[in-house]
Amino acid sequence: MSVRPNSSSPVLFKKVLFGFAFSPNLENNLYEVFRVCRFLGAELTLLHVGACTEKKKAALSTLLDQIPNAEVVSEVLWREGDPFQTIYDQCDALNIDLLMIGAQRHETLFRFYVGSVARKLTRRVNCSVLLLTNASRERVACKHVVVNGVLSDYTADAINAAFFVGQRLGARQLTIVEEIAPSKVQVAVDDDRSLVKSLRKKHQLELREDERVRSIVAAVPASFKEGISYRTQPIFGKRGYSIGHYAEISRADLLVLNAEKHSSIFKRIITRDIEFILSDLPCELLIIRPKKKQNA
Repeated sequence: MSVRPNSSSPVLFKKVLFGFAFSPNLENNLYEVFRVCRFLGAELTLLHVGACTEKKKAALSTLLDQIPNAEVVSEVLWREGDPFQTIYDQCDALNIDLLMIGAQRHETLFRFYVGSVARKLTRRVNCSVLLLTNASRERVACKHVVVNGVLSDYTADAINAAFFVGQRLGARQLTIVEEIAPSKVQVAVDDDRSLVKSLRKKHQLELREDERVRSIVAAVPASFKEGISYRTQPIFGKRGYSIGHYAEISRADLLVLNAEKHSSIFKRIITRDIEFILSDLPCELLIIRPKKKQNA
């Protein structure tokens, strides 16, 4: 990913957590996580769920010594217990803004899959989640960001975050996809007259959605939008599947989605609408879920 390092925009993600295992992809994941944290201006906590042994500590120390940007690491935690519950609890205890998770490429189907622990975290953790699919030693340019513009509680947060992250990563293009259910047209097309009526209604829906989204963009800080051109793209189709397909065919580098306001609803929405994306990631995926305000 590329970056505009001199950006003066405020920081949205101050605290990042990356839960790591000693897998063959650990080195690439660390390269990517360190770069992203530096670009975002965030401090990083590394968490390993498992026994803390001298062999593991030596292996991690060797990696930290050779990978650039290791200064973003504020601490390394070693915890034993259930992986899901441990990472979930640490996100709350450390007041984490963003949880990073590495996705795995299926060897034969050339698709990225999210493991069961990562899926549970994605659905239930009380912070935003970034699924990394393109971790590498060398920087890969982030050119195009796609974000969901659907009418929902956290859509404004998602669009705001998409501009911020895109600007920090050096993206030049951002597309806000307005997914519109075909049922909203509700016109049976069986002759020329009904066809015209259907097209007119679609156009009216597109204009209404476009006006709503542009009002959200107008409230995004100017520093987040610096250097990025954006456009809106209405799509009539099934929510979740449509935007995932669009991100794939438009060769997006990052897809940004919003969570739902209530956790119980979020679980159902994630299962029904975003399961397509979690099963076959078109690119790196950022799910925005503003943290719950903690009592003073």
